[in-house]
This record gives sequence, C-alpha cells and structure tokens, in this order.
Amino acid sequence: MTPAARTSDAGAPRFLLSGYYGFGNLGDEALLQVIVERLRARWPACAVDVLSGDPAGTVKAYGIEATPRMDLGRVREAVDRADVVLSGGGGLLQNVTSLKSLVYYAGVIRAAVRAGKPTMIFAQSIGPLDFWGRHIVRAFCKGIATATVRDERSRVLLTSLLPGVPVERSADPVFLLDPAGEPLDLAAEGLAGDDGPLVVVSVRKWQGSEATSRALAGVVDQLAAKYDARVAFLPMGGPPDAEVATTIIRRCASTPVLLPDYPLGHAAQVIGRASLVIGMRLHALIIAARLGIPFLALPYDPKVTALLEDLRYPLAPLFVPGQPLPPPDELARRVDEAWSRRDELAAHLVSVRPQIAQLAERNFDVLDDLVTKAKG
Repeated sequence: MTPAARTSDAGAPRFLLSGYYGFGNLGDEALLQVIVERLRARWPACAVDVLSGDPAGTVKAYGIEATPRMDLGRVREAVDRADVVLSGGGGLLQNVTSLKSLVYYAGVIRAAVRAGKPTMIFAQSIGPLDFWGRHIVRAFCKGIATATVRDERSRVLLTSLLPGVPVERSADPVFLLDPAGEPLDLAAEGLAGDDGPLVVVSVRKWQGSEATSRALAGVVDQLAAKYDARVAFLPMGGPPDAEVATTIIRRCASTPVLLPDYPLGHAAQVIGRASLVIGMRLHALIIAARLGIPFLALPYDPKVTALLEDLRYPLAPLFVPGQPLPPPDELARRVDEAWSRRDELAAHLVSVRPQIAQLAERNFDVLDDLVTKAKG
C-alpha cells in the first residue's frame, strides 16, 4: 500500500525533483521550467524542492526551494521532508555517461523508496544500459509507485526491468513549453531579418567529433552558398557546446555566427525564427517540433532516434555522429531534400503537435493519480 502523504499547505503536496538541474543546460532547464509551471497549475499551494548543482541559481530562477545535490546528508533530509519524489525528467537512468551518474540517480530513488515515499520515474528516457546498468535499475528502483517514459523504446525496457510497476508512455514535458521573455533583437548578432533565411545549428561533444566537424562545416557552407542562408550556432549546453561550435565555424569557408549563451526564452525565440534547425541536442529538436520548425536530426543517442519515431518524422537524419559518414554528395542531397521539403515538414509537425502535447500532459495526469492515492 502506498504510504499516506503529508501535506505542505492546506492539503497541497511537497514535491522533490531529482534531475540534471542547475548546470546551465537549456534542455534540462526547459524541463524544470515546464514541470514547475504544471505543478503550480495543478497544486497552487504546493512546495517544490529541486536537487540542484546551483541551488542559489535555481531558487532565483524559479522561486522554488533547492537542495545541493551532492550534499548527501541534505539530500536525505529533503527526501524525508517530501510527500512525493520525482526522478526526472530527462535521460537519467543510463550508463553511457558514466556508471557513477546512474548510481547517483538510482540511489536517490532507492533512498525515497526506503523512506516510504511515493516515488515516480517521471518523463524519462531509459537507457542505454549494459549488464550492470540493468542490474542497478532493477535493484535500486524496485518499489517505485509508477513511471512515465517519453518514448516507446523506454517503455519496453523499463517494463522488462521492473515487472509489476505501471509504466506508461508519455512525451517530453518540453512539448508544453511556451516561449517567453522580452522580444529578441538578432540584428545585434549580425542576423537582421531581411538578410536571408535563418538556419540554427545545435551541437554538442560526442564520439567522432573530428569527422562530425568536417561534415557540418561542409553542410553550413552549402546552405550559405546555395540558399543564401544565415547560419547561427546556438549553444544549448553552455561553454562545452560553444567550444564544439567554434571548431566547426573555423572550418567553414562561409561566415556562420556563434550566438551568446542565451536564457531559455531567448533560445526558444531563436529556434522559432529559423527556416531550418540542424540539431544534436534533443531539446533543440523538441523545441523546434513544438514550434513547427523543420529540422535535420543528428541522432547521437537512442533518445533522439526515439523522438523521430514518436513524431513519425518523414525525413531521415542528416547522419549519425560516431558512425561512418555518408559520401559528400549524399550529405548534400539530404540537405537539399530538407530544404525543399520545409513546408511539408512544418505542416507535419503542426499536425502531430496536439497528440504529442496530450502525451506530455499525461505525465501530470499520472502524477495526479499518484498524489490522490497517496493522500488517501
């Protein structure tokens, strides 16, 4: 039986969120922003505490509580204070990044279950997991109340690892993001609106970065020369992404620009003004899809491939980083195809948006059911 939850204010729950928050990654900050907004919409008096890499910054940005994520004593105290513990969103339960990362996130889940807290895996992608990774998820996550995952591959995997736990496919909460902030003037970055169509590129470090850099420099030059496109690199993951972008820019014969480290609202506005997005970062592609902007994907991780499958996106990836590259003429053909099909691709994204938004909202419907049961 699920333990009865304590309440923080007039029956409203206290939530504890565990995720990759407070590190300046715009995708994860978009997740946190949407989750906090939706929690407050459903439970206006709720308390929200976040395990953060930058507690002071998180408190300032969202007006919530925050706990230093690596202070394990304070993490345990935060678990004890919580009524409901959410692990997610994001891609936390995987050991491609490192086994240490997986042990941390799964350890928070284990601590919550042992403390008798209603615990939910929330809007996550699961995997990749090797033998030891699967063992850790089985052992540490046993006893959670429920789970939502943002793609079908993750649902199948987590169901196999946690038999008896309800696992429902949802969608990433960022599909509910509403871009905000003061209107952005891109002319200061040399991107005046009448200078030609805008192409936004979002990259990150990954295997085969040298080959990826060469290929993307050629793609950028093709877009500039053939379509008079203004190409701008948007660092979604802070300085490491800017470093990768700078390497590509230096290889270009054309003159793409590197945009500043924008806050989330401005980054979303940039994507919303693009004629085409080329993206490795999952949330750059999700924001593009949310806004009906056609894109070419660079699926460095299965979660990006899963996004394409769930969107039923009718365009193949540009290439897969870390795998052998297609010949230059094939890359050029794929760019031409994406450019010529922009209207069709945009229309497709607009057509699937209501269904995907409904799936994204399911995360909070399932959480609502959990809170109701916990209070009973």
